[in-house]
Amino acid sequence: MIGFLKGRIISRDENNETITLLVGQVGYEVRLPHIVYRGLEIHRMSLENEPDLELFIYQHQTERMPKPLLIGFRNEVEREFFTKLISVQDIGPTAAAKALTMPIRTIARAIEERDITTLTKLSGVGRTKAEKIAATLAGKVAKFALMQVEERELPEAVPTDELRAQVIEVLTSQLGYKRSEAVAMVDEVLTANPGIQTPEELFDAVYRARR
Repeated sequence: MIGFLKGRIISRDENNETITLLVGQVGYEVRLPHIVYRGLEIHRMSLENEPDLELFIYQHQTERMPKPLLIGFRNEVEREFFTKLISVQDIGPTAAAKALTMPIRTIARAIEERDITTLTKLSGVGRTKAEKIAATLAGKVAKFALMQVEERELPEAVPTDELRAQVIEVLTSQLGYKRSEAVAMVDEVLTANPGIQTPEELFDAVYRARR
């Protein structure tokens, strides 16, 4: 079981917030929750002459999913909170990693206060799932609500115009939509959800709207 990796980033996938970490002669594909990807400023790295990155790893592997899924964290506390989150029914490792779009302290406080509105702002978390998270974990995550948060750990909001342009570009150049379709989908979602701050949140909202 892999619990810790230290190595050099040799590639990254901005859309999935995944990196390939070269450790010795082996490249490990590691999924990073949004707060980790942005907190470490992976999106700003040149990938050349960068210092080695240290990550605490959660490894998930089952008979149905024999390919190991590695999820990276900056410290053991973040990983521990993640294991609490995946103890909630119907929240697997991928969904839990996707949901970590706010500082863990903020999420833990929302759970302890049963603040469903805040929890529904997490990526991929609707009201039913938010209520399930609060019901399962309230009274169990007060420790994490006391975490000190450095300013750079906060997810970096992308200006709305830039965010809109980024997502429209991906929809048209990579996903095969006509520009008029992409513009209509994105503008409809942003009008209904003006608080969206990241490309991942916007793609998720567009997908939900299309369904």
